[in-house]
Amino acid sequence: MDREFLLFSRLGKTSGVFNNLHDAGRLDITYECIIASFFLSHGLRRNVTFHSILNGPPNPPLHLQIEGKNLYDVRTDVWTWQKILKKVISGKSHPGITLEKRSFESVLREKADTKKIFVLEEDGKKITSEDYSSNSVFVLGDHIGLPKKVENFILRYGEKISLGNRPYLASSCITILNYLLDCQIKSRS
Repeated sequence: MDREFLLFSRLGKTSGVFNNLHDAGRLDITYECIIASFFLSHGLRRNVTFHSILNGPPNPPLHLQIEGKNLYDVRTDVWTWQKILKKVISGKSHPGITLEKRSFESVLREKADTKKIFVLEEDGKKITSEDYSSNSVFVLGDHIGLPKKVENFILRYGEKISLGNRPYLASSCITILNYLLDCQIKSRS
C-alpha cells in the first residue's frame, strides 16, 4: 500500500548554507520525519513518498520530495542527512530526492485531484474508525503547528483526523500511521 506524508515546515531553511539541522530552521524535524517515513530495521519502505514544504529564508517556498522507490545511498544518522539536505537544497542531486520552487497550496491541490487528504489534529475524527487506502496523503505541521490559514486551506480539500487527545511529535505521528497502515495490509492478506 503506497502512502504519502506532507510536512509543512514554517522555518525550514531554503539555503544549503548552515552548520547543523537544528539551526537551519529546525530541519532536524524534517530529518526525523524522513527517518520515520522510510526506515525499517535493515530496510527502506519503497512504497512511501515524503514531501516537505520549506518556508524559511532566504528563498521560500521549496518543495522537497523523497520517493522511497528511488531512494539510495542513505543511512539513518543525522550526519548523512545533514550532508544530503545541504547538497539538495544547494541545487545538487541525490537519488530519489527532488527539490523545486513550489508552494504548499500548489502541491496540495495537485494531490487532492487523485488522493484523499487528511490533516492530523488532536480535535479531528479518531483515526481508528477510518479505513485509509493507498490514495491518502497525511498532512502534518512542524513543532509550531500549521498556521490557521494553511489548515483552513487544507480543509477545503480534506478532513481532520486524530491519533488522540495528546499532541505527538510529527515524526511519531508518521511512525504510528505507518504501523496502522501496515496492520491494514496484514489484516487484508
